[in-house]
Amino acid sequence: MTIRTYEMCDIDMRDAYCASLMELAGNNEKVVALDADLMVAMGMKPFKQAFPDRFIDTGVMEANMFGVAAGMSAVGAIPFAHTFAVFASRRALDQIFLSGAYAKLNVKVIGSDPGILAEMNGGTHMAFEDMGIMNAIPEMTVIEPTDISMLKALIPQMANKYGMFYMRLVRRGCVKIYDDNETFEIGKAKILRTGFENINSNSKPDVAIIASGYCVAEACKAAEMLSDEGFHSRVIDMFTWSPVDIEQIVESAEVCGCLVTAENHRISNGLGTIVSSVLAQKKPVPVEMIGVGIDEFGEVGEVGYLSERYGLNANHIADAARKVIARKSP
Repeated sequence: MTIRTYEMCDIDMRDAYCASLMELAGNNEKVVALDADLMVAMGMKPFKQAFPDRFIDTGVMEANMFGVAAGMSAVGAIPFAHTFAVFASRRALDQIFLSGAYAKLNVKVIGSDPGILAEMNGGTHMAFEDMGIMNAIPEMTVIEPTDISMLKALIPQMANKYGMFYMRLVRRGCVKIYDDNETFEIGKAKILRTGFENINSNSKPDVAIIASGYCVAEACKAAEMLSDEGFHSRVIDMFTWSPVDIEQIVESAEVCGCLVTAENHRISNGLGTIVSSVLAQKKPVPVEMIGVGIDEFGEVGEVGYLSERYGLNANHIADAARKVIARKSP
């Protein structure tokens, strides 16, 4: 695997999503797409034009959309149903839980504009808790693709595996992390930096940074900052929250002795909580969490401002790493 400049992907993630679904639909007549009055916002016009009988816009009726998707699944279709993450995780939760998961159906829920990436849509549209809500649903697979290469690889896996999925998806630009030929397995984290780079054979990495989504690139930047100070960091992309990669969490704790988690999400029900729960049971070590605070709501702003406002950028991740390294047992 080769990384990693911090350039933006050459197309928006929503365009890659549409293209991936069109490729799927061209090879599998069971694939259908649904949207809740966000076809244009999600870039799904090409899909509708190519497959007019397999695209349904339910209008601003998100709960109904997921009920329709469940019904379509019950008769053999593979529905991908999209709306903003706030609406998928809060407004339509009962339908996803009961009509989809409880009924053991096969609906692929797509929630876009996660966390600070909602930007100018503001606090009402800023999903800071969506992954945690979905993670609480039994048998729900919960994933957050990091860039377009990962998205393209995961969409077919979602279609080919029966069951309920929640994918948290950026609509617009994202930082390119992976080469196009990279492979991904749902439930297995990706190690972007081992921590053993430029380190002598008798030493171990100082800290592991486990990140997701927007914070993956920021974690890589933080690791470079720490390297300039003589700290060696492992960086892990935990793109699957459920099932989470327990083996990688425990192994990193054993090797590094402390961890930082970084997420564009609320820490009270997010990645930091998931990782800490694993460590409490398997390998207790110091942990610092980067994420949105328990009592904070979203607000209007551009990503640069919001990442500083909520402490989600490389500087804050590096600060957390220094703090947790100082807490390690000698």
